[in-house]
Amino acid sequence: MRLLLDTHILLWSIYQPRRLTAATRSLLTDPANDILFSAVSIAEVAIKSSLGRSDFPFQPGEVAEAARMTGFAELTLDSRQAMRLADMPWHHRDPFDRLLVAQSIEEGLRLLTTDRRLASYSDLVEEIAVS
Repeated sequence: MRLLLDTHILLWSIYQPRRLTAATRSLLTDPANDILFSAVSIAEVAIKSSLGRSDFPFQPGEVAEAARMTGFAELTLDSRQAMRLADMPWHHRDPFDRLLVAQSIEEGLRLLTTDRRLASYSDLVEEIAVS
């Protein structure tokens, strides 16, 4: 199975895996699954980091490197994926989440998220519980 992680799931899987349920951790460590993180998530981390928020200690380079070291593969954003946004309804306003959904749809990836609003876009979006 090919899984794309939303930004929260990416950060928790690297830095706070206990926030994820045992079932989700099992999905992420199953060698039969390909786990991807998006350049879109790294851009989101970069923007939040640049705001200097005290509640957001993550640095984009460190997150990307940690994701790679964990064995996750990077998914770049291409124009075909970006163009998908033009056809998507406005169920959700967050541009990063919308881009992740577009990537999921275009690439046929299951998107793991905690945001139930994203499930209205596609059956490929899977809302997961957290611990």
